[in-house]
Amino acid sequence: MRGMKAAALLLAGSMALAACASDETDSTAGGSGSSASAGDLKIGLAYDTGGRGDKSFNDSAYAGVEAAIKTNGGEVQELSPNSDASNRADLLTQLADGGYNPIIAVGFAYGDVIGDVAKQYPETTFAVVDSTGVDLGTGNVTGLQFAANEGSFLGGVAAALKSETDHVGFVGGVETPLIQSFEAGYVAGAKAVNPDIVVDVSYISPAGDFSGFSDPAKGKIVAQGMYDKGADIVYAAAGGSGIGVFQAAAASGKRAIGVDSDQYQTVGDPALQPVIMTSVLKRVDNAVEAFIGDFVDGNVKGGTDIVSDLSTDGVGLAASGGFIDDIQDQVDEYKQKIIDGEITVPETP
Repeated sequence: MRGMKAAALLLAGSMALAACASDETDSTAGGSGSSASAGDLKIGLAYDTGGRGDKSFNDSAYAGVEAAIKTNGGEVQELSPNSDASNRADLLTQLADGGYNPIIAVGFAYGDVIGDVAKQYPETTFAVVDSTGVDLGTGNVTGLQFAANEGSFLGGVAAALKSETDHVGFVGGVETPLIQSFEAGYVAGAKAVNPDIVVDVSYISPAGDFSGFSDPAKGKIVAQGMYDKGADIVYAAAGGSGIGVFQAAAASGKRAIGVDSDQYQTVGDPALQPVIMTSVLKRVDNAVEAFIGDFVDGNVKGGTDIVSDLSTDGVGLAASGGFIDDIQDQVDEYKQKIIDGEITVPETP
């Protein structure tokens, strides 16, 4: 998929995919690898709400598939949920019926349906990002999980060290246990540096309403309220809605922290780059690429979870822009304390 033709085909289809699951696009990329790559590797990719182009979570998963196809050859088919994300099971079924294998579901919301679908396709290998492959009653699902609380802790450390007002904020996309783990880590990291720091916390949408991951306008409103109240750095764990947080930061002359991918590099708007102080990285791309590589090599063990954390550099902080260069040593000290077990990062607020 690093080929120009493949990229063009996928880009042309991405907007339609975000709105309608029945719209689909295939792309292929040449390459050499094991026997599985000799025209046989057909990867199914079912996105989270917002689809590819969110400049965050979904795009990171796509980058992992892209890298795997560059190495192993093959093709990918991408599908995105409908407007209320009620057809997730249908997406997985459609990919399985199409002969795609492995199939990667991006996002914890697939955890509610992937087990039932996987039981119907025992010869197909599935992976689910941010959910579990354990105790699903089937042995062909692997959970790709991340210690997002650990990465977010470092984001909180950076925010507290850089804040000039001792007042920061957190904007979550949807109030779910997963995003609350981002909140918990961020707040703990900020208070580890400054116990008296004020941390505003707000969610764009409640549990069950996944629009909070794809509503930049609301993200901007929520973040603007925090900046107006005195916060000078806001962490956006909100998928595609994070763009709105960055816009509010730019309008206020303040700063923001991105999530999942290095959003300084992916934001696509030079006017917003200066406000993105750092991003809490969740290397979905690396996890997806590694999973596909294991599949090609015949080394996938289903019914298990693979957890990426600070010790494996599966999570961390981006340094693009140079905004945290002056505090990197302090951030690294906290990172090592977490790895060594001297600091236990909470998973719940």
